[in-house]
Amino acid sequence: MAKAREIPGLHTRMSFTEAAAATVAVRAEELFEHAEGVLDTSDIERVHDMRVASRRLRAVLEIYAPCFPREQFRPLLKAVKALADALGARRDPDVLLAQLERIEAALPKADAPGVEAFAAPVHDEQARGNEVLAEALERAERSDLRARLAALAAIALEPPEPEPDTLAAPADGAGAPDAAAAAANDGAGA
Repeated sequence: MAKAREIPGLHTRMSFTEAAAATVAVRAEELFEHAEGVLDTSDIERVHDMRVASRRLRAVLEIYAPCFPREQFRPLLKAVKALADALGARRDPDVLLAQLERIEAALPKADAPGVEAFAAPVHDEQARGNEVLAEALERAERSDLRARLAALAAIALEPPEPEPDTLAAPADGAGAPDAAAAAANDGAGA
């Protein structure tokens, strides 16, 4: 299993939003670093590593959710979850097939046809899982998930929109304080 990368510059004096931006950016990059060759069924560790990376990314997205605008955050979390589900659809039969290979190696050769008969539908499930994963990867590519996640991380660092000034006078001047009241309030009239 691929070890999680350190988050450069992460320290206890960072604001929550700075930590969110740094962590989400690194975990998103990790996810896509594992994408190359992930559809190769002869190397099941690639799927495992990408699946673990998707779970790490999902966890940090959920932890740092308050740092992101909901309208951008929700679709991205949904897309990450869908990709993680597709990785799981492929990973589950991979694990079972690896276990069947270990069982077959421990049994007498005469028992191999029985294990192979049991493995055949699992190979079909693996192929279906690979199709699901290929579609999910295509959706992620088409929707530019990688760039959208990077943009989400950057949003955490943007200053928040200023709240509307509830004390400002209406544009028509109605309700504006008179000069004497204003002077009294700031001590200038005394």
